[in-house]
Formats: sequence, structure tokens, C-alpha cells
Amino acid sequence: MTGRHIPGDFPVSSAGERLFSAGSAQALDAQAPSWGLDPFALVEAAGRGCARILTEAYPGLFSASSPKIAAAVGSGNNGADAMVMLRALILDGHVSPAAAAVVINRMPGAEDRSPRSSALRALDKMGVSVYPWQGTIPKNDTSGIDQRAVLARADIIIDGIAGTGLQGPLSGVAGEMAAWIGECKKKAETGGSGVGKPRIVSIDIPSGNFDLFEPSMPIITADLTLAIDPKKLCLYSPGARVFAGIIRSVEGIFPPGLMQAFEGPELLTWNQVRHRVPPIGPDAYKYERGVAEIHAGSPGSAGAARIAARGAQAAGAGIVRLLVDEALYPILAVSAGGIMVAPVKAGEGADAPEENRFSPDAILLGPGWGRTPERLPVLRGALDREAAGFPLILDADAIALSRDLTFHGNTILTPHLGEFAAFTGLPKEKILSAAVPVIADTARKIRAVILFKSHVLIIAGEDGRVGIVDGMAPVLAAGGSGDLLAGFCLAIAARMKRGGYYDGYTCAAAAAALLAEIGRAPDKAHRFVDPLDLAERAASLAGRAWL
Repeated sequence: MTGRHIPGDFPVSSAGERLFSAGSAQALDAQAPSWGLDPFALVEAAGRGCARILTEAYPGLFSASSPKIAAAVGSGNNGADAMVMLRALILDGHVSPAAAAVVINRMPGAEDRSPRSSALRALDKMGVSVYPWQGTIPKNDTSGIDQRAVLARADIIIDGIAGTGLQGPLSGVAGEMAAWIGECKKKAETGGSGVGKPRIVSIDIPSGNFDLFEPSMPIITADLTLAIDPKKLCLYSPGARVFAGIIRSVEGIFPPGLMQAFEGPELLTWNQVRHRVPPIGPDAYKYERGVAEIHAGSPGSAGAARIAARGAQAAGAGIVRLLVDEALYPILAVSAGGIMVAPVKAGEGADAPEENRFSPDAILLGPGWGRTPERLPVLRGALDREAAGFPLILDADAIALSRDLTFHGNTILTPHLGEFAAFTGLPKEKILSAAVPVIADTARKIRAVILFKSHVLIIAGEDGRVGIVDGMAPVLAAGGSGDLLAGFCLAIAARMKRGGYYDGYTCAAAAAALLAEIGRAPDKAHRFVDPLDLAERAASLAGRAWL
């Protein structure tokens, strides 16, 4: 019996959640009134949604007692959202008015009828203390403390200082407020006496983040970011992601039909992207699952070759062939398991004629391979095949060797920041501050898919598609995880090619999502894990998804 796969006969998910730039977010707000959504309705929905998600995030804090909460409020809608959120927490009985306060950068004028002004007026009527950042003690407060002390003693600080409308680094009063919140957090973490331990909760994005944010700019460091849909692209910039802490979605603000009118990078998760890879039929045999060929390893780097091969096995390749230098053959062959290890002489390429039964469906070059000149003939030979539609994955040393070579739309490159900077000649700082446009532009120029490895994984296709996978898994910050990822890419590419349909972007997206998913396993979150153990978890996940 033989299995078969008809391209398109497997379930395909809809596009991942779209991420919005500041410009798209402003355009969305501008179109909202045509859908019957005025600013007051949107702020009300966002603030109430934020309150609900906050109590779910910290259930113990709200069930034990009424925590002290201070909202740091700026001039925009983020400030209005923060105050509606505070009002909802009070009305729902989670916080008492006496334990709540607002520290505001500028008091609204008497004629102001904005959502921000209305929210502030309601809190004032409810007995919540309001502190202008550079103002005086309000009439309904007799404690004699100033606005800085209010923030310092809070259990939770709601950050509503600045949103996506920011056009440059935080400055002025907004910068002062953000700096003081940072001081409160720093003193708490270092055990400063007389200072509370505030949890910093940012509305939508941490204040200071925006589309052109650079890591050297001032920014709030949040413990939790309540990302109001649609989520903003700048949240997932590698240079800014760490400042957001845990990101929780606040949904149900805009109608899906309105948001779908806008293009943008897609935020991908394993549960979404796994459906884009064809499953393995119950009557499949090993060749039908794809033959994956790996050229990897050099003296001192044999482990990279082994891990990449295990990754290819884990992601479902039917046959994995590992071609290594003759000196490494005895080392790797002795414990190969189901991996077919074959020795090659320096400069040799793919299969000899008598080995055509192992003709690969996809090739991976580079893990621990070295950059010596004898690798170039193998690389050039692989690129010749790539020009004819053959899937090629280049990792590590192969990326460096390919810098001046030509791709033809069927290559996936898997660089980390240093490798990408060396490949493009761009400063690391520029890449971190504008990662998505820089990576997407590079992918279009070189006609290859780029899978950028960092705590945020970015996938860019030559056709303009961009996907983002939120990593933030400390266990993956260790040698071997990149080799594992390259093996995932290889196996998925081989399976797709053998099935009659190969799409490099989808292949890279599925591999990245699989890596992020295994990195978030609860029992592995903060300890070192052997990459081969991670391969075992990947095999379990991929097997359930694709068999």
C-alpha cells in the first residue's frame, strides 16, 4: 500500500492575528465612527476589558484584600482607558476608592468633554484621590503625601502615560512620571526601605514604546501588558519586547470585520500554524514522509550535527541522512539511532549515483559546519538545485558562506542577530529598532525566506508575508536550540516537497512556532534542558498535530 497527499486536502487555518502599526491603529480609530463606534464606547470597552484581564492575571492579590492601586495618566486615550479600568475595579468590588489614586500629567480644562475628562470626573465623584504631577494636594485628601509617594506605596501601578501616538522618546512630564515609576520598581527589587513592591501594568503598550523605539530610549518596564486588540506591532520588536513582560490580550473592542480591512504582519502561535502543514496519512511510508539530508559538523562541533538531525526526526521526516567529514563519521555513527550517517570527503556534494534511492527532498547546510573553502562547492551545488525548485535551508556557517551568492526563492536562512548583522552589514542597533521592515526588505532583495532567531522569532518571505512568533522562553537561550530549529525546517520542507507542495514561508513559520511551543513547557521554563530532550517534546507535539 502507498500513501498519497493531494495538495490542499488538509485543513488550512485563517491568517494569524494581525499586528497594527501606529499608522494603521490611527486609521482604524478614524474609521470606527462609520461603524457606530464613538471614542466613549471604545474607551469604555477597553477599560472594562483591561479590568477583567487584570483580575484574572492576579487573582490572589484581589481576593486577599483591596490592593492599593495608582493610575499614572497621560494626555491620550491610554490614560482614559486606565481610569475607566480603575473605575471598573472599584465598581466590581475589587478595589476600594480609599485605596485608589490617580496621578495625572495635566488636569483637563473646564470645557473638556473628552473620554479622559469624563473618566476623571467619575473617579473624583467616587472619592478617588487625584494628584496632578506638578500640582497641589487635592481637597479630598488629607494625608499630606505627594504624587511620588502615592506611586511608591502602590501595590499596582497602572501605566497609562503614553500610547501609540508617541512620535519620539518620552520627555517632559511624561518622561518624569515614567522615570519615577522606574525608580519605584528598582528600589523594590533592590530591597529599598519604605518602598512598596508595585506590579507595573501597562495599558496597550509600555509607555515609551512606539514604532521607531530604540533600546536606549526611556521606557516603562512592565510586569504585565494588557494589549488591546488589535495588538500593536511595536510590542513584538526584539528591542522592545522584554519591556512588556507578560502580554495578555484584551479582546472584543473592535468588530473583526473592521480590523480585517487592514494588512499587517501576522502573530502566529503553534495552534494556528500547525494546521498549515499537511498531515501524514495512516498509509504513509518512510519515503513519502520525505528524505532529509544534512551537511553539518566539524571538529569540535559534532553536537550541532547530531541535534539538527534529531530535530529533523522530531518534526516528522521519514529518512534523515547526515553527511559528515570522514573524521567525524566514527563519532556520530556509533550513536546514530535511526539517523543514517554517511562519510564524505572534503568538497563532495550530494549522493553518488548508486545511492539515488536516498535522493533528498530537502537539504540543510551549516550547523557546526565550519567556513573553510572546501564547503563552497557543496553550497554552490545545493544552490543549483535550489534554482530548479529544490528546498534548501541554510544555517550558521552556511549563511556566512552564502553572503555573495544568489538565491531563487526556495531557500530558508535561519540567522540570529549576529549572523544577520554580518550577512547584511547593518549595525545590530538598527536591526533591533526596526527589525520587521529590515528583515522583510532583506528577504525581498535576496529572494529568500528569513527566519530571524531571537526572543521574538520573525519570519519574512520574499513575497512580502511577515509572521511573528513570540518566544520569550529562557530555556531556548542555550547552544543547540538553533540547530534544532534548522532540523525542524528541514523536515517540514522535505515533507511538503514530497507531498507536492512547498512553501518556504509556511515551513519556517511552522518550525518557529514548534520551537517556541516546546520552550514554554511549564517544567522547562527556567532551567537548562538538553536540546535532545527538547526534540523529544517536539516529536510528541508534531506527532499529535500531523499524524
